[in-house]
Amino acid sequence: MAGTPNPTTGGPTEEFEVEARCRGYRHIAGLDEAGRGPLAGPVVAAAVVLPRRCSLPGLNDSKQVGESDRVRLFVEIVRRATGVGIGAATEAEIDQLNILHATRLAMRRALEALPLQPDFLLLDAVTLSGLSIPQRSIIKGDGLSCSIAAASIIAKVTRDRLMVEYHRWYPQYNFAEHKGYGTPEHLRLLREHGPCAIHRRSFAPVQQLCVGDARKLCSAVDQV
Repeated sequence: MAGTPNPTTGGPTEEFEVEARCRGYRHIAGLDEAGRGPLAGPVVAAAVVLPRRCSLPGLNDSKQVGESDRVRLFVEIVRRATGVGIGAATEAEIDQLNILHATRLAMRRALEALPLQPDFLLLDAVTLSGLSIPQRSIIKGDGLSCSIAAASIIAKVTRDRLMVEYHRWYPQYNFAEHKGYGTPEHLRLLREHGPCAIHRRSFAPVQQLCVGDARKLCSAVDQV
């Protein structure tokens, strides 16, 4: 049955890819994202086309893989994949579109960045409308499909590196540590310093701070 985890490792298999190839598709791209939940920074998506029988020991949903193994897998995937494409949607686009539509935008950009045209897509729990390419959305696909799992690794490592770079611009938020997620430390620093340019104003904790600051400003103006 397609979608059964690897009985040895519990990780993803090539069953969905094999099924697509049996239907005549040659270049199957797995797509996934990283960064839907954080309060700051972009959402990053990746599209990965793997060759047949591409063994990547330790490959799994990026959330189930430690940081050092993610970096190792990133290098292996880039080296061995038939094609890798990366796309992102900025925090401003997230605020304008909402996180779901921004995620789809990032995925479209990842597809555009692929060096080859895929003829079938495997996606983790989302669909992309308006494409002529056949696609299949798989719930928890990053733990079931090798191609989607590989995309999740590429997206996660890429986004983590971006957040480390942002840490150099905004060291007061310690982005290198929490990568923009709403950890107790990040929330404390957000309250202490207020939001910066890469915080997502549409996300509740940031939005509440912005509303509070606006009220304080109005109160100060009224007292003048």
